[in-house]
Amino acid sequence: MEVVTDTRRIGFALLAALLISIGITSVFYMRVSKRQSRPQTRIIVVATSALQPGTPLTADNLMEANWPLNVPLEGLIEKKGDVIGHILIYPVPAKEPILQRDLASSTSYGLAAKIPDGMRAMAVRTDEVANVAGYLFPGSHVDVLITLRGDGNDTVSRTVLQNVQVLTTGTKSEPDPNGKPEDVKVVTLLLTPEQSERLMLAQSQGKVEIALRNGNDSATPEVAPVSTNELAGIKRIEPRKQELKQGGRVAVKTKPPGYTVETVAAGKVTTATFSATAAEN
Repeated sequence: MEVVTDTRRIGFALLAALLISIGITSVFYMRVSKRQSRPQTRIIVVATSALQPGTPLTADNLMEANWPLNVPLEGLIEKKGDVIGHILIYPVPAKEPILQRDLASSTSYGLAAKIPDGMRAMAVRTDEVANVAGYLFPGSHVDVLITLRGDGNDTVSRTVLQNVQVLTTGTKSEPDPNGKPEDVKVVTLLLTPEQSERLMLAQSQGKVEIALRNGNDSATPEVAPVSTNELAGIKRIEPRKQELKQGGRVAVKTKPPGYTVETVAAGKVTTATFSATAAEN
């Protein structure tokens, strides 16, 4: 009887071990099957909605999504922080990945997004002297001056724009992180439409120079033009005659001469002179 009992116990133990083994194998098989049926993925950045070229990328129009590893695509971006602030140069449909090729560089297309509404960007040719020996940086504030040839040998210099911002120096829209000066041939200024017209006219009429100013100085005082005659100490002669503009031409109103009256009484001659004002009255 004891032998039979031991045999049954061994049989039950083997059966239990078999059932446990089958259970573990089944669980392992199911997990492996799920992994094989669902491909591995990676986190990438996609557009939350359809985006058009020129759109600045922000945290609101970006989201993260899973992308299958078995679908390779060049230029995928994994972190939103790597694209926030950049500008799109190609349209991106909703829920589609943002690629490196879709992003504008810091210049060219990217410059347009840095121009506020109602403002304009206009370039000015410079040299080593005009760009303050290379110490102009994006973000600097400057005055714009022009030198004009006046009447005869007289030359006039005057300020045409004050406290305008430098957008780019050459092709750079960000200052050098080490503050290294760099000579550039072109400086782009941020202007209003009216200032753009003034600068365009100034460049067509004479030589334009740029004066660097303190970034904390926003004053725009009235600045009188200076001529070579004034620099030479020749005082400007103010006209005494009143000028009247008639029919597009300048007419000079001259003062009429006075009147002289001679009176003869009892053989005596008396002379009296009256001014033009007194005569009119």
